[in-house]
Amino acid sequence: MKINARSPYYINISATNLTQVDMELYVYTGTQTTDRSNLFTLTSFAVSENVTFEIGEIVRDYILQTFDGDYATANVWVDYRTTSYIQGVAQTPTAYTQLVGFDGYGYYEDEANPQNNSGLLQSNTKIVKLDDAPATIPVDTSKTTQVTYELDGELVYTKAVSSSTVSTTQVEYVTNTINGSDEFENRVIQDGGTFEGSTCLEQFANDFTLFDFDTIYVDTTDGVVKLTVDNIEECKYQPYKVTFINKFGALQDLWFFKRTNEVLTTKKEDFKRNIIVNGAYDTSRHQQKILTKNGTEKLTLNTGFYPEVYNEVFKQMQLSEDCWIEIENKTLPINVSSSSLNYKTHLNDKLINYTIQIDFAFDTINNIR
Repeated sequence: MKINARSPYYINISATNLTQVDMELYVYTGTQTTDRSNLFTLTSFAVSENVTFEIGEIVRDYILQTFDGDYATANVWVDYRTTSYIQGVAQTPTAYTQLVGFDGYGYYEDEANPQNNSGLLQSNTKIVKLDDAPATIPVDTSKTTQVTYELDGELVYTKAVSSSTVSTTQVEYVTNTINGSDEFENRVIQDGGTFEGSTCLEQFANDFTLFDFDTIYVDTTDGVVKLTVDNIEECKYQPYKVTFINKFGALQDLWFFKRTNEVLTTKKEDFKRNIIVNGAYDTSRHQQKILTKNGTEKLTLNTGFYPEVYNEVFKQMQLSEDCWIEIENKTLPINVSSSSLNYKTHLNDKLINYTIQIDFAFDTINNIR
């Protein structure tokens, strides 16, 4: 069982003549049961012989998401047991219920305690990516056994997936890349080679892309999920990859292929200073003097043409609290500043292109102290 901690998680206890319930709640990382720590003791008095605890907020306090280009997700173990009081008399405590906490959420129509109960931890089964870039697939290790990449029905790559009792391995990111690099030049260097650019090599890279595949199969406990892949070539504009935490609490990539606009916005604090010296002043000195000045940058990204099934992916990116963009081999934190998303369909809009505004989540001048 999961706790998707961005949504409330309710635990209800009811019994005849119930007057009170005590809960022992543990939220911890590491090995399940062995590293059990961080005890919370909760007490609630019964109303109409019912007690309800909401523990989602407590769990989320222990989930801190970070991303530096290496795919890994922060998950936590959640163990609890309850002691009921019948007419004021304590009963035998229940056995521990053991859950795993994700930084996910459910929609209103998913009702209480949403599970997102699937092996594949993303909503879309069609993947659009840059040609010769890897596809990184998040899967739940407790519900997935294997991920297979194929090209024209022929096996390209396969990865066995196994369950684990360690919190950091509840999500596995299956990829077909070398050390997470998206570019041919970087893969050569990371593999111990020396890259020397040439016209012939550029033609080779264009004609013989590495890690070519068109279908991915994810074997889960609920059956095999088939994903189809569209590889997009972009020669005019610089494509950008945005990575965000989706509704399943997993990292997911989204490519923007078309025109990008960059804007710098500055902010300052200034004051009027006295420049009189011995009854005269130097006209080259600032009377209006800037005390501090810094700036923030933002990008306007255009997706290029996407299939309609990606509307859900763009929705989840808009709702994400943690996003990053890859620029010049650096992974930088961003915030999506576009506050609305007009869903597009092929019937109404023919070709679907989204324009998204993002803000870099840091000041332009380094002022970290």
